[in-house]
Amino acid sequence: MKRRTFVSALALALPGAMTLASARSALALSPEPQDQALLAFLDAAFDEAVALSPQSLTGLGIKTDYDRLDDYTDTAAQKRLALAERQLAQMTSRFRPESLGPAARLSFTLFARQVLQQRESYRWRLHGYIASVNGSPAGSIPVFMINQHRIDSLADAQAYIARLREVKRVMAEVSAALKARQAAGVVAPAFTFPPVEADTRKVIAGGPFDEGPDSAIFADFKFKVMALKTDLVEKDVLIADCAMALRGPFREGYEQFLATQADIAKAATTNNGAWALPDGGAYYANRLKVSTTTSLTADEVHQIGLDELARIQGEMREIMAKVGFTGSLQAFFAELKSNPKFQYPNTPEGKAAYLKDATAFVDQAMKAGPSWFLRLPRAALEVRAVEAWREATAPIAFYNRPSPDGKRPGIYYVNLSDMTQVLKSQIEGISYHEGAPGHHFQIALAMETEGLPKFRKFGGYGAYSEGWGLYAERLGKEMGFYQDPYSDFGRLSTEAWRAVRLVTDTGLHHKKWTREQAIVFFRENTLLSERDIVKEVERYLCNPGQATSYKIGELRIMALRAKARAALGAKFDIRAFHDAVLRDGALPLDVLETQLEAWISAQS
Repeated sequence: MKRRTFVSALALALPGAMTLASARSALALSPEPQDQALLAFLDAAFDEAVALSPQSLTGLGIKTDYDRLDDYTDTAAQKRLALAERQLAQMTSRFRPESLGPAARLSFTLFARQVLQQRESYRWRLHGYIASVNGSPAGSIPVFMINQHRIDSLADAQAYIARLREVKRVMAEVSAALKARQAAGVVAPAFTFPPVEADTRKVIAGGPFDEGPDSAIFADFKFKVMALKTDLVEKDVLIADCAMALRGPFREGYEQFLATQADIAKAATTNNGAWALPDGGAYYANRLKVSTTTSLTADEVHQIGLDELARIQGEMREIMAKVGFTGSLQAFFAELKSNPKFQYPNTPEGKAAYLKDATAFVDQAMKAGPSWFLRLPRAALEVRAVEAWREATAPIAFYNRPSPDGKRPGIYYVNLSDMTQVLKSQIEGISYHEGAPGHHFQIALAMETEGLPKFRKFGGYGAYSEGWGLYAERLGKEMGFYQDPYSDFGRLSTEAWRAVRLVTDTGLHHKKWTREQAIVFFRENTLLSERDIVKEVERYLCNPGQATSYKIGELRIMALRAKARAALGAKFDIRAFHDAVLRDGALPLDVLETQLEAWISAQS
């Protein structure tokens, strides 16, 4: 890949944008009164914005509006933007960048940049698919209730029931939003409708909706209520009220959502990429800009993917020679996909074995962590299987952040719907990405960092966070892991997977590839199972640009590390480098580069 400097036009345009000199001095200066005032302003602004989202409040462990769900109307989107614009105007009128210390000036710049991005993306708010193979409110609401709504009192239980009743209102708003998108010429691809319907129907199956075992959400409520230290009669009343809410407004809301989806499905006749949407080229350019935090064009991203894929596959062939395999790369893929020794049994025992192995990989990374990091997250980390009722629309693996109060751990989820499609050789790399030292280290540490404004603790940039996750996979090799050459091949296969993402995402949305073309390219160039290949391609079709963030971010982090090592020589400390990357929370790549250049200068 050609060397490239990631420069943000916004950073140049904003008053007081971070320069190398100012970032350099930020490493030593203590906060000034104006800095503290800005921190207080930004935290108050964050609190004001979060107050518009009862579900976000719950996610932060705050029980305000605990009986409400979010507002899913377009009016709510307008309100969020108006608030952000007002806050930006207040900040720029009250604070002057030149009066701030470098660290505070960075927060000033990042907040302004965030609002400008929100303003640009607002234009495309109707282009995003509400219900797709990437999920829908029908699935996300039960996940939210089960994972985030704690019941510590009778009032909490009553709030849970109130939220179940709120679902009827929410689904009416979601249905209106779906119809508004249809009227604007935005309809999800045809392949999305059957899995969304299947997962939605699973939510309203079982007790108390019909005969059979309790539904996941009813079982969750019962479990949480029965743990309360209160009278059994009161518990019975609460459970009866919950059953009524589920059979009544909750199910009515779901049925309305299903009816709306069925109606819109009639207009879903293609599986095209973003290019086919109204003004699709400009929309995709915006998505690339947001996802990569760079000015890379679709053609440039596509070529980077091809170049990286060629390099990675060369390393793959070296491992093939090491294990004595003489066939083609595709033949080796087939061997790893079909040989039973590289798979888990498609049984409950096989799923349990996967979770045990994934946990062991995470544990060994945590144990080795102090040799590679100055700080480790305090928050606990758990490995869990995706719940059966949302497997059809859940990704292959993903991470859920912990709650700030420590009562909810970070969760590394894995989709084990069909163990014949899960490959042992890839588990190790995925575990380092989603768990430790990947997302858990980056996201939990940011939340635990003192002095960061809340919008930086809880915000993010995909190129940074996913770039770090992919970097963590490679770091596992340096930490002494991947002792099994097949597992090391699996590491390379997941890196190739991210390179293929650059090619297929731009292919689908810019070069007008068909879904089938992308599937063939994946099949020929990656180790992924057939199920996962289809899930990946369909995911990209439903979320343009997002898949490009991983490789672009990882390449930037690796380039900065190489630059630091070359500049510092014997002074280079990998622990200090990792701390320099992680200590400011998620950053756009150009800002990360500026911060790291300042750190290098300070170490010299």
